[in-house]
Amino acid sequence: MAITPHAHTIFMQIGINGVMEPKWDYLRLPEYDGPITNVNSADLICNGGPNPIKKISPKVANVKAGDTITLQWAHTLDTNTQSGGMVIDAGHKGPVLAYMAKVASATGPAPQQGWFKIYHDGLTSDGKWAVDRLIAKKGRVDVQIPACLQDGDYLLRGELIALHGAGSQNGAQLYMECAQLRVAGGQNIKAPQTYSIPGIYNARDPGILINLYSTPAPKTYTIPGPAVFTC
Repeated sequence: MAITPHAHTIFMQIGINGVMEPKWDYLRLPEYDGPITNVNSADLICNGGPNPIKKISPKVANVKAGDTITLQWAHTLDTNTQSGGMVIDAGHKGPVLAYMAKVASATGPAPQQGWFKIYHDGLTSDGKWAVDRLIAKKGRVDVQIPACLQDGDYLLRGELIALHGAGSQNGAQLYMECAQLRVAGGQNIKAPQTYSIPGIYNARDPGILINLYSTPAPKTYTIPGPAVFTC
């Protein structure tokens, strides 16, 4: 199967309750839209390493627990997906996920500990992947901030895992960036179980090491990482 060269992707904009914020605001962004392939690397937290973080917003988005956050993905920082620009090559099948971590300061260092999953979407019974749905929606996916969270600063980590090369170890391509949020109005009734990044994935997890081109093609998929936290 032919794959468009370097048809990578980047989480580069957020929206709050259906209203899109200015591009690049509230985000920590690399200029290069490449993947991380080592699931044991600290670069898995908010990107970095081969994709140095160059654009660090000084802004923190004020949101409420229970709000809907739109994650906008695009091929590059300057791609206008709403005008028909590429989101990601359609051959990059895989899941879309979102994590959060409570931090002392949303503009401070990204932590290794304290992450919990708030969203994931994988393969549905009709054979469509989360990436297919992302492309159909011009790169946008909506996630909800759990209504029961404590007030405070958080990082929101959006992630896409492309599996076209995942038939061999370290072949999965992981794309992630982090947005800076300040959450208020939470019910503060349930603390999420948290996890370490790296640590949420193993290189041999069935959702990380998988051959999409086997015969027959996979009809089910185990989304990697912990369960989605719910209130």
